[in-house]
Amino acid sequence: MRPLLDENVPRPLHQALTAFILNHEIVHLLDLPGWSGTRDESLYPQAAAEGFHIVLTNDGRQMQRPREVAAVAASRVHRIEYSHKHPGLAGIGIAIATVAAGLPSALALLEEADGQRLIMLRGVDPTVGSRIRVCDPAISPPKFWPVAR
Repeated sequence: MRPLLDENVPRPLHQALTAFILNHEIVHLLDLPGWSGTRDESLYPQAAAEGFHIVLTNDGRQMQRPREVAAVAASRVHRIEYSHKHPGLAGIGIAIATVAAGLPSALALLEEADGQRLIMLRGVDPTVGSRIRVCDPAISPPKFWPVAR
């Protein structure tokens, strides 16, 4: 399958995906001459015409715009969306984790699909309490932790 990453997909995410997903040609829209700034209404038919099977985007409003929805449907290209709401390094980390965790399963599902699919990759919980656990061994030593005498 040939996934096309929309221009709103950060470059580091493209780099991470191409490093780990080796059996698919993953292309970033910004690497295609003349594609930058392509409106979504034109993007999906153009992607289909160029042999892309999937568009990966983080544009959550796309499916709320009737002309864009019509373009997605007419293209028969699979659409995979992920959420990217957080700024900075934490935001790109969450995006990479979300897509890296979900995309392999989505690609496997799409290879078996008998028609167009719309997939939403579920996010990684961005709250610090859900992402990290801190242990102070002086207060709560882990098993086998040497105890000071």
